[in-house]
Amino acid sequence: MPTDRAANAAHNDHEIESLAEFDEAVTSGSLAGFRIQSVDLTERTFALLAADTTEAVFLGCPMQPEAAAKVRAGGALVFPPVPHLPFDPYRGALYSPTELFTGLARGYEYTPDARSYTWFQRTKTDGDIFASMLRSIHDDAVSDALDEHLLGSRVVGVMGGHALERGSDDYAGAARLGSSLARAGLTVATGGGPGAMEAANLGAYAASFAGEMLGEALELLAKAPSFAPSVGHWAKAAFDVRDRWPDGGTSIGIPTWFYGHEPPNAFASHIAKYFANATREDGLLARCNAGVVFLPGAAGTVQEIFDNATPNYYESRGAPTPMVLVNRDHWTRRLPTWPLLQALAEGRSMVHRIELVESVDDAPAALARMAAA
Repeated sequence: MPTDRAANAAHNDHEIESLAEFDEAVTSGSLAGFRIQSVDLTERTFALLAADTTEAVFLGCPMQPEAAAKVRAGGALVFPPVPHLPFDPYRGALYSPTELFTGLARGYEYTPDARSYTWFQRTKTDGDIFASMLRSIHDDAVSDALDEHLLGSRVVGVMGGHALERGSDDYAGAARLGSSLARAGLTVATGGGPGAMEAANLGAYAASFAGEMLGEALELLAKAPSFAPSVGHWAKAAFDVRDRWPDGGTSIGIPTWFYGHEPPNAFASHIAKYFANATREDGLLARCNAGVVFLPGAAGTVQEIFDNATPNYYESRGAPTPMVLVNRDHWTRRLPTWPLLQALAEGRSMVHRIELVESVDDAPAALARMAAA
């Protein structure tokens, strides 16, 4: 029986997500059964008129009226683009920081990220089934793109609070952690926001550079320590670092518009941004197949610890994945999560997959120990 990943790979053979893929597929004269996702086909009318489109599905593909009429008549389903949206619900790829922050020079409020949040705020409680459908389609498309991107990757999550400021020792520690994990060949995944999340993505970005790049980047970023009160100033500092050191290492950010006060960070090379936070949280942790490191945080990080502990407890995703909690005082005294996690793990296989370490610099070795056990 094929694995889920093998099934996804086979299914992806019939997905078209770029004009180049369309041009290659249509040379056979048949698009039967294909799923064409958010590809501008306005200049491909002749090809569409000539192709077999039996049981094809066109998701948000602009095309000329005669082409749309023909492919429908040929047995295809056509979901037309939705005008006046600040996002593409049918998108076939993950976001990039540049895409989400387009227009930042005019002000953060002009960016697709801010405009999508404004749309979400306006529609999330109005009871409009069309708006809720668009959000669901978008989030499903993002999940599909994320699975395709991570196929075969060893993913390690880094969770932590959004309030951690640039310039602090803890921020620098989270950046070192991200760099160390990326240099070990792991794909770093975070919640994609500011604070500890940004620091880990920054570390992964810096992993492809030698020398003092990370230290210099930390100094530059410290001039804009927080995204409050100015997201624009905070984001510009990050893009200044990217401009000075282009083509950094890759990592994943998985943020949400549900928490509109948390902008995405610019150091995650690939961003899977969701409207539904529950989908985002579960999806982030489910994809961390090489373990999760939990840095000091508040309610959100505590929630993530037990969201991750539950499938480990029941082994609903297979063998438990490693969980490393960093900072003994934080997790035993300030927010005593560790004793409860130990109690849950007692007598179960997950007991060998949890560790509490004092320093962020101890986390990579803890992950390696548990992976080898």
